Amino acid sequence: MLLILIGALGTTVLVLRAGERVEVVKITEPVPAGKRVPASAIESVMVAKDSGVQYVTWDQRDLLNTDYWAATDLTEGSLLVGSMLTGKSDISDGKALVGLNLKDGQYPAGLKAGDTVALYRVGSDAAKSGSGNSDSTDSGSTGDNNLLVQNARVSEVASADGGETISSGDLPVSVLVSQDEAQLVTPAASVQEVAVVRVPKSAN
Repeated sequence: MLLILIGALGTTVLVLRAGERVEVVKITEPVPAGKRVPASAIESVMVAKDSGVQYVTWDQRDLLNTDYWAATDLTEGSLLVGSMLTGKSDISDGKALVGLNLKDGQYPAGLKAGDTVALYRVGSDAAKSGSGNSDSTDSGSTGDNNLLVQNARVSEVASADGGETISSGDLPVSVLVSQDEAQLVTPAASVQEVAVVRVPKSAN
């Protein structure tokens, strides 16, 4: 009887964990950067709840028609996260605004709009890619290996509780990059694995 009870309890726990799901927004057709996300381009899907991924939930979908634009080209089949959106529509051709939710240690003190920054990939994936150059005599090669964008411009720095972004984070920051660079930054930004380093405006 004891074994049966233990087995039943284990099954109950697994069912409860499987039930920790959230209804999020999925993109069903391409949306260009700088455009609104129309209702015809989204659908509801259920995914496992993950505190490390800042999904745009289905009950936030109305904000897509009032407060936000696509910060980068949105592809069919992708799940929408906060870093793919921007609260500004003044994006020039070939550019994209990417939202970052930076944790302590991922940005310099005094970061402000107008700063020129470099963006690096941090976290476990970055460590793996950097370890491949451990035998190199060039001390800067590991850092360059994790470089996502050499020169990006900070467009906006908002307070974490200011309500200016859909996603949550320690420090919400919007950076202006090329659309090609946005494709590199967005996956890392969605899991908060981007670090910002202030660089001179004349950096090459």
